[in-house]
Amino acid sequence: MCGIVGYIGFRNATDVLLDGLRRLEYRGYDSAGVAVRTPEGLRVVKRSGKLSALEEALKGTGLEGPLGVGHTRWATHGPPRTLTPTPTPRRTGRSP
Repeated sequence: MCGIVGYIGFRNATDVLLDGLRRLEYRGYDSAGVAVRTPEGLRVVKRSGKLSALEEALKGTGLEGPLGVGHTRWATHGPPRTLTPTPTPRRTGRSP
């Protein structure tokens, strides 16, 4: 079962999203990711495996912003891979 967490506010979205994803761990998942709006644009970090793998990948990235979304995924088909977790950004040609 998937879980989705979103945040808009004055705190660092990455911290809020990770806390929210931790609260959803009981639901079961095989991968997790976050997308955070930074001054440079949308940055996405995702990993297959436990939430601890995502937390490790985020260490030292300085990923901070006031807006973001986090997602846990349970693969319904195919094996869990680093490329398959969501969020998955799409290029639309429009300004965010």
